[in-house]
Amino acid sequence: MPQEPQPHQTKAYGTKGDIAYRQVRERILSGELEPGSVIRQRELALQVGVSTTPLREALRRLASEGLVTLDAHRDARVSPLRAEEARDLLEVRRSLDPLAAGLAAERRTRTDLAALRAAADGLVPLPTRPGVEELAAHRRFHAALYGASHNELLIETLDGLWDRADRYRRLVLSTDRGGAAREEKAAEHAELVECVAAGDAARAADLMRRHVDTSLGATAVRRLGAPPEADPAAPEPPATPVRLTPSVRPDPSVRAAEPAPYADPPS
Repeated sequence: MPQEPQPHQTKAYGTKGDIAYRQVRERILSGELEPGSVIRQRELALQVGVSTTPLREALRRLASEGLVTLDAHRDARVSPLRAEEARDLLEVRRSLDPLAAGLAAERRTRTDLAALRAAADGLVPLPTRPGVEELAAHRRFHAALYGASHNELLIETLDGLWDRADRYRRLVLSTDRGGAAREEKAAEHAELVECVAAGDAARAADLMRRHVDTSLGATAVRRLGAPPEADPAAPEPPATPVRLTPSVRPDPSVRAAEPAPYADPPS
């Protein structure tokens, strides 16, 4: 009898170039290396524990992901945050995240449901300036949901989008977004688990679309697109969906009975 697929896991790498890539990437995504800042390569190579050759290899990989900008003189900078990139990320996620949620509701196994519920149990609403573990817990939940789709290309794509979008989440979380917004997201996470467990693909996809519409990424689009004279210290207006295309919402009072999970993904 074939075994259930295991939740998606990130591959481990071991060369010096790979080690430098992982560490520099983490420093960029965490904000330790700030957007637009010059990367002092000799200093950074010493901190990472490699020579400049594998560090430059890592920087070329990061440049291909849009996280680093290289010039003709081999100088490197952390790519700045751009309104256009924030918008592009939002548009792609608004299509792919609902697809993943719908497929997860159709294809999830008992193993997937256990991983999703375990990840949900570790979630807390993200506070202002969250720590590494709080952000990691948020990612684990979405990774468990993506993994339940059993579409490897989709999982890989969404993993990459999540990484690129993390810098924009941190931008929004540098100021307080309010308790109501945090509680709304917590409720959406709980409802997503219910939708996937119930096998309700349409409702899961619609809820995920609304989740993305009012996400930190959507707030970043509004913030970066604000006119120059806008006061950056002013409080954020209440989150409203960023509507790119109209959507039809099902009646939230209708609850589908939870079907038995697949023992194995359908062939």
